[in-house]
Amino acid sequence: MIDCVPALDDVLDRLHVVALPMRVRFRGITVREVALIDGPAGWGEFGAFPEYEPPEASAWLAAAIEAAYRPAPVARRDRIPINATVPAVEPDQVPAVLARFPGAGTAKVKVAEPGQTLADDVARVNAVREHVPVVRVDANGGWSVPEAISAAEALTADGALEYLEQPCATVEELAELRAQVKVPIAADESIRKADDPLRVVALGAADVAVLKVAPLGGVARMLDIAAQIDMPIVVSSALDSAVGIGRGLLAAAALPELRHACGLGTGGLFVEDVAEPRVPVDGCLTVSAVVPDPARLSTLAAPAPRRQWWIERVRACHPLICA
Repeated sequence: MIDCVPALDDVLDRLHVVALPMRVRFRGITVREVALIDGPAGWGEFGAFPEYEPPEASAWLAAAIEAAYRPAPVARRDRIPINATVPAVEPDQVPAVLARFPGAGTAKVKVAEPGQTLADDVARVNAVREHVPVVRVDANGGWSVPEAISAAEALTADGALEYLEQPCATVEELAELRAQVKVPIAADESIRKADDPLRVVALGAADVAVLKVAPLGGVARMLDIAAQIDMPIVVSSALDSAVGIGRGLLAAAALPELRHACGLGTGGLFVEDVAEPRVPVDGCLTVSAVVPDPARLSTLAAPAPRRQWWIERVRACHPLICA
């Protein structure tokens, strides 16, 4: 994935493992653990979710090593518009969530949450529409094609959607759905978790590509994929700490064109972070490198057993990032 991988011992010597408490349950968790690398070129973040096995998680480590050891790409812009991110909360919680994204004119709403119904999704989306003009939804592949068709109809009954993000799990399903609904389709997992991230293009399965730096192996790899995809790009967070958000902002800043708000405002989901939280101004975040606060690194340090778990995970992934 990257050339000239630094020695494992050097990476481990630079490792900090932190546990970030979250304001609300998101993606099934209330504490987000990540391993940070204090490298010669800056800070990198390795935050592959615990269920990801080394072959998949190794791309996340490659992204962290790129940030810690490689020069940054040239930015074309210094401010990035971001969307508000609304977890699968009750409608009465929506105003409090949106308050963490001042000035955001776009909101991404989580839908298809296990244990919830389409009626729950409609109520949440409509609650968001009362405050934000542009709404997109993210199903994380949770619907079949018939379910997604019904959802598209129900969720647009009271207003438009910018797009449906990953409504179904497979590229073939996205292509089938796209031929049957008028709502634009965005692909996320079908790109970042695919052996061939360009298959979405080959099958005409999406209108928008959602790209995430860490799962794709770093900023350079993400920009390479973006250059081969003839559709608008949305750079999004993988529930990153401030360090990872900084890399996402840099990636968005390096794109030749940026038509849509990016999903890089998720820092507001954390109670505490490793650096002072970035607060959107007029719905935008500024592009700059992030250096964690040493006091926060100490306060948020994961317990020793969890630090060891991440060390062993780095050991398992490190040999794979040259493959």
